Amino acid sequence: MNINLTLIGQAIAFAIFVWFCVKYVWPPITAAMEARQKKIADGLSAADRASLDLELAQEKAAQQMQKAKEEAAVLIDKANKRAAQIVEASKDDARKEGEKLIEHARAEIQQERVQARDALRTEVAVLAIAGAEKILEATVDAKAHSEMLDKLAAQL
Repeated sequence: MNINLTLIGQAIAFAIFVWFCVKYVWPPITAAMEARQKKIADGLSAADRASLDLELAQEKAAQQMQKAKEEAAVLIDKANKRAAQIVEASKDDARKEGEKLIEHARAEIQQERVQARDALRTEVAVLAIAGAEKILEATVDAKAHSEMLDKLAAQL
């Protein structure tokens, strides 16, 4: 055989092989590669979207945390104010109760003072009658002279 004929045969076989590959092998391979490229591109864009969503979620979470901290600070402030009001109310109640106790004690003291004066008047009246009896050396009748004794007790 001749080298030229072998070379032409091989060229024709190679051309048929290339045509067969281009017609039947190459399209599925390129389709698979395009599908893979698309899948990779979709994955990358999804990753980018997920990254943006993550950043937005983190910002939103930070804002909500800040809002929660502010609300907590407001609640704590209100609680402190309410506690101060309760303390002040308790102080006022205690002050009022103390004043009531003082007034009650003053009333008791006044009552005891009046009772002591009355007892002292009665005792002075008895001593005055006893003194008058000794001076007059006669018996003074308390029933007969009750008006005079009442005047005497009132003056004392």
